[in-house]
Amino acid sequence: MSNRRFLGSIVILLASGVGFGQRLPRTPDGHPDLQGVWTNSTMTPLERPAQFAGKTTLTEPEATVYEKDTVTGRNRDRRDGGAEVDVGRAYNELFFDQGTKLARLDGTIRTAMIVDPPDGRIPALTPEAEKKQEALRAQARMHPADGPENRSLAERCLFWATAGPPMLPGPYNNTYQIYQTANSVMIMSEMIHEVRVIAMDGRPHLPSSIRKWTGDSVGHWEGDTLVVDTTNFTSKTRFRGSDENLHVIERFTRMASDVIKYRFTIEDPTAFSKSWTAELPLAAASGPVYEYACHEGNYALLDILSGARADEKKAAEGKSGR
Repeated sequence: MSNRRFLGSIVILLASGVGFGQRLPRTPDGHPDLQGVWTNSTMTPLERPAQFAGKTTLTEPEATVYEKDTVTGRNRDRRDGGAEVDVGRAYNELFFDQGTKLARLDGTIRTAMIVDPPDGRIPALTPEAEKKQEALRAQARMHPADGPENRSLAERCLFWATAGPPMLPGPYNNTYQIYQTANSVMIMSEMIHEVRVIAMDGRPHLPSSIRKWTGDSVGHWEGDTLVVDTTNFTSKTRFRGSDENLHVIERFTRMASDVIKYRFTIEDPTAFSKSWTAELPLAAASGPVYEYACHEGNYALLDILSGARADEKKAAEGKSGR
């Protein structure tokens, strides 16, 4: 091999993100093997913080300072601020899984997951969507806990929006298990044990009359990238202000034995003023994915409603002078 051809091979390897001597695993049908347990836990925020306005990436020294300050500031084992603040911090730090590092992807340290629009922020809601959100907020203020239906779907253990799609990290339980066959891909989320079965056999989406909280997902391969197209959401999903017209396009690209680049685009013309795209890494995790024993009848929901009744009784007694 000539020196020119050898150097050309190096460029191709580096551009593809595959290191020397590293051969990515593949399934019997030749596609990249995405199976395993993965985590999207990261300190990188979805939207760019105001302190980094106009700054898309950080240097390693800048990232180190930000990471240290963030870990210190969010520490729920602190005891400053008084008893009420302490109670508001809820669980001890042990139970959270928000990462201690900013994500490193494609050789950069980004200040936000959102890569489009360039400002790293979610586009504004449409005027009609903003009116719907205000109506929901007003309803929540007037009737915060009349019954279980007034509480959020996550509180009721029915649905957690960040379980996917799109798959975004939450405060804890940020692991996913992927199973893969020639005709389907299954993604099981640890958070509220959601399971998505993605059809890979070329079938169309379900009729628009059939709606699901996690939508209807169909997938196909574009080279070595798994592309998942999801529609048919319900109006209750409300991802960042979305409605039943939410359309999510996900891309899974295995970059190395221990990382998948996860990219998603959000389209919802009746909710957002324009589409937006984000990227984050899925890192290999040792597993297993533990049971998330959350169900609608759990005692926490009963406590919330009982507390609301106690507050109402206290307020009524105060008005009567008792």
